[in-house]
Amino acid sequence: MYTNAIDLKEFYDTIQGRVVQRILRQNIRKFWPDMKGQRVAGIGYAVPYLRCFIGEAERVVALMPMQQGAVFWPPDGKGLVSICDEAELPIESNSVDRLLIVHTMNSVENVNALLQEAWRVLVGQGRLIVIVPNRSGIWARMDNTPFGHGTPYSLGQIRTFLKQYMFVPERTERALFFPPASSRLMLSLSAAWERIGRKLFNAFGGVNIVEATKQLYAGTPVGASASVQRRFMTMPKPISTTSGAKRGSSKIPHSVR
Repeated sequence: MYTNAIDLKEFYDTIQGRVVQRILRQNIRKFWPDMKGQRVAGIGYAVPYLRCFIGEAERVVALMPMQQGAVFWPPDGKGLVSICDEAELPIESNSVDRLLIVHTMNSVENVNALLQEAWRVLVGQGRLIVIVPNRSGIWARMDNTPFGHGTPYSLGQIRTFLKQYMFVPERTERALFFPPASSRLMLSLSAAWERIGRKLFNAFGGVNIVEATKQLYAGTPVGASASVQRRFMTMPKPISTTSGAKRGSSKIPHSVR
């Protein structure tokens, strides 16, 4: 199952995963070309798509759900990952400018709570991008990639969810038109597949990508509850086996408020 952070990391370490990462990152960049001064957060397993914002955005953080697990990231710097409950994000209200949700909505148990929290943490007019498997696409029917697990969605379903929680869908895109094969020949033709698929069979793209804007009205999102104590745990950096560190010398941070 590709609902575990370690499985997801292993997928993105493959050639197929790197091609998927490149294609989806290009689509994200079309929506968000300039991130200078922005505070960016990713929910789920978003780290393959957050790296390009490091050094450009004011702040970048990755939030990984507890049932999914977490991995340390980035491997060559200070940890930017926190493992948390997706229904109680450890972020202050109105503090995030851009929010990326990927490898979450198709597997999380409480989508309603996730979207409530997304609305809460975003600033007024803040933007989020949701990436989910396309119900009509072939990737949702094959279980050899992360997009073949969990619940796929149609564009209409995603737009409806977002509207219910006071988001206004602004732009949509589909991607991953090449078959979910791992052969080098097929992967080498992925760029051509993307161009042709977008023009000729757009409805069958592997994933739906939706950008939406937070809207402020009287009241709060449907089902929003009062503020509760939020806990999270930062991910400790793995100890290198060549560093000569003694067993027990690494301290795992305690959960904090």
